[in-house]
Amino acid sequence: MGRSSTRTLIAAAALAALLPLASAPAGATAPVAPAPHSPRPAFQHPGVLVGDQQLGFLRDKLAAGAEPWTSAFADLRSSKYASLDWRPRPRATVECGSSSHPDNGCSDERDDAMAAYAHALQWVLTRDQRYADKAIEIMDAWSAVIQEHTNSNAPLQTGWSGNNWSRAAELIRHSGAGWPAASIDRFAAMLRTVYVPLLSPGSPRKNGNWELIETDALMGIAVFLDDRGLFDQAAGMWRKRLPAYVYLSSDGDLPVPPPKAGIEGEAALVKYWSGQSTFVDGLSQETCRDFGHTGWGLEAAAQTAETARLQGLDLWGEGRERLVKALEFHTAYDNGANVPDWLCDGSAKTGLGPAVQLAYNEYHLREGVAMPQTEQYVAAHSPFGANYFIGWETLTHTSAP
Repeated sequence: MGRSSTRTLIAAAALAALLPLASAPAGATAPVAPAPHSPRPAFQHPGVLVGDQQLGFLRDKLAAGAEPWTSAFADLRSSKYASLDWRPRPRATVECGSSSHPDNGCSDERDDAMAAYAHALQWVLTRDQRYADKAIEIMDAWSAVIQEHTNSNAPLQTGWSGNNWSRAAELIRHSGAGWPAASIDRFAAMLRTVYVPLLSPGSPRKNGNWELIETDALMGIAVFLDDRGLFDQAAGMWRKRLPAYVYLSSDGDLPVPPPKAGIEGEAALVKYWSGQSTFVDGLSQETCRDFGHTGWGLEAAAQTAETARLQGLDLWGEGRERLVKALEFHTAYDNGANVPDWLCDGSAKTGLGPAVQLAYNEYHLREGVAMPQTEQYVAAHSPFGANYFIGWETLTHTSAP
């Protein structure tokens, strides 16, 4: 079957439901430009993935014993990462090769960053000082020791860990947890000198989940550092990489090339898309690699958009059609749809993992966009736990305002 005959066309009615309509003030003939040199708004804190309004909502739900939040919180508290017996294992040099081989501190760093976030969440939801102290202990241990990431997986490792470090640090710093100013400064210096230099260049020629995870971490770190330049850089990276990661028929016959990668033309793009030569709405650059890595890419894009939302930037709106189409496309096969011959040679490696809750909450629960396949997937697989840079989002983002 040829590409033109298999591509799914988006109906006008569906587009109207998915895309926001532009509006202008009555009588206006041109967009109203902002005043020159208008000041940029201050960052909102806490504002990395989880914000104050959301935390108040969660506390109310937990106090009422409401579901699914109560069960999801129990899932968090039963996790190994949430134990008060956790002991950090910092290293000066974290060396990570392909697939974390060798693993010289890679798992230790990822696990400690996840544990710091787990304890930060428990602190802000229970106000039990022991959890704040444990998160501080973990973060202080690493900021006193780490100097570099090395080997081929260093940028991705920096993204995985940097995401959870920024989330934990943001919650602890802006919740009255008693983190000393000198320790905060040292942690900020760690993020700026050890993490930002590996995240900022992105990874143009790698599979797209790399650069999206790096972008997610860079934006979270930017908020923690109150660095508007880094925040804008992360937003720019997101805007260029998402269109190169999720295909829409409006892109043309071929996917958008990844930025600054030198991957141009049909042969190069088909190779980059794991041999897939038929392109349909919602297909990802890594679909025919496997759904697990695809889920990471989609989730990193969603997490970046959620942090941006807390800071007043609507990346969710910009990415609505791509992310909705991508989630519906992939969850359909995870839900049991037969894989057609034209897709991944008829054999897809399914399993998105805990990578759908944020986008499902934004588009379906907040905006009312129909997402039947994703809804079925969420019902079958939640509560979602922890995975590399994803943590307990059934708890934090089910119906979150």
